[in-house]
Amino acid sequence: MPAKKSSKPNRSYQVADQIQRDLAELVREVKDPRLGMVTLNAVEVTPDYAHAKVFFSVLVGDPQECEEALNHAAGFLRNGLFKRLHIHTVPTLHFQFDRTTERASDMNALIARAVASRSKDDE
Repeated sequence: MPAKKSSKPNRSYQVADQIQRDLAELVREVKDPRLGMVTLNAVEVTPDYAHAKVFFSVLVGDPQECEEALNHAAGFLRNGLFKRLHIHTVPTLHFQFDRTTERASDMNALIARAVASRSKDDE
C-alpha cells in the first residue's frame, strides 16, 4: 500500500506565508539601531519545518548591518512566532539579503538607457 500523501500539499507554502506575515509585524518590535527600513520578500521553509530562510530587502540602511541585526534578533523573533503560530515546530530563522529588487532596478536603468540611445539614433 503506497504511503498516504498529505491532505494539504500546499501546507509548507501556507506556513511560510504565515511566517512572513507574522515576522513583518514582529520585526517592527526589534530595537536595533543597525536595522533600517526592511521589507520581507519571501520565506522558504524546510520540509521538516526545522529551518526557515527569510529573504529581505532594505529601503534605508546598510544591507550587511541589517542582516546581522536580523540574525542577532532571530531568537527573539522566533519566540514571537511561538506565541502566534499553531504548529508543532517553529523553525529556526536564517535571514538573507535578497538582491532581486536591486537587480531589477539595475535592469530597468539599462533598459531605459538602451531606449534613450535608440531614440537618439532614430533622430
